Amino acid sequence: MTGSQQDTVNALLTSAGRRNYLVEYFQEALRGQGKVFAADAKSNAPALQEADGVFLVPPIGHKHYLDALLEFCQQEQIRLLVPLNDLELPYLAAAKARFAELGTQVVVSSPEVISRCFDKWETQRFLTSQGILTPKTYLSLGEAQAALGRGEISFPLVIKPRWGSASIGLEFPQDAEELMLSYELSQRRLNRTALAGVSEQDQARAILIQEFIVGDEYGLDIVNDLSGRYVTTFVKQKLGMRAGETDSAITVSSEPLRALGEALGRSLGHIGNLDCDVFLGAEGAWVLELNPRFGGGYPFSHVAGANLPAALIAWTKGEAPEPSWLRTEPGVMSSKFSRLLLIHT
Repeated sequence: MTGSQQDTVNALLTSAGRRNYLVEYFQEALRGQGKVFAADAKSNAPALQEADGVFLVPPIGHKHYLDALLEFCQQEQIRLLVPLNDLELPYLAAAKARFAELGTQVVVSSPEVISRCFDKWETQRFLTSQGILTPKTYLSLGEAQAALGRGEISFPLVIKPRWGSASIGLEFPQDAEELMLSYELSQRRLNRTALAGVSEQDQARAILIQEFIVGDEYGLDIVNDLSGRYVTTFVKQKLGMRAGETDSAITVSSEPLRALGEALGRSLGHIGNLDCDVFLGAEGAWVLELNPRFGGGYPFSHVAGANLPAALIAWTKGEAPEPSWLRTEPGVMSSKFSRLLLIHT
């Protein structure tokens, strides 16, 4: 690879969807030294309109999905591939070496880490093993009903898919009757969602029932480098939610939450960003979710000074990121908004 080629990084964002802001962040970070391509299965995905190049990919899980991505990466000399959808992470993690042979760095963790985060039952067991507070969790309706009878948990409760994404299938039963109805409804609905396929591996235990935690909600961006070494943690307090994503937030300086992020980053050894949901209550910090990818809360860190896209590009080049890219200014409040975009197909 020549000197000019080493300075050039073509990046591909897969499952780009509505994440126009990430396309723009990567374009700004590249400063003209490379292109940002966006891939999606839908030709009307808004992020495709902002990208320097577009790739219509087969649906996740399709028999030609990986081969199509590999061919595109070779054709466009993609050096950095950033997946943005939970469902594609297991496929890309398993095929990471195939992409590396083409010179493509996939920002995805090991299959073991992906499973630990995507399977919320595994997440609960991992967090408990690390001494981190996490809600009591039950794999069946009978177990939860027995726990209620023993006084271990009380209403309201949380029902969610074991292999979940965003807010799909989330219910909050307030009493015993609602618990039974919500559980059955969640089982039926699950079979009609994108999560149906992955849930087939343990259909009888594909719905979780969890303790409901009360407290202030925070989001952590826990950043590791491309070798899985801990780097930093960005902390935001969530002020509003929409469709399972953070809609409004303020950056904060919190040593306890930063230390929690460091502990998780070092013990998990993920690659890139780990989007972590935390509730801060009377007993301490409760961890609810671990998502090993860019989450919907990252933009709130970015507008407060962080620049993870630039750091990923630097690591891809074998360079050290600027220290300013790895910190945020506390007290920066921001909110998302929607805008209309003309679609050119």
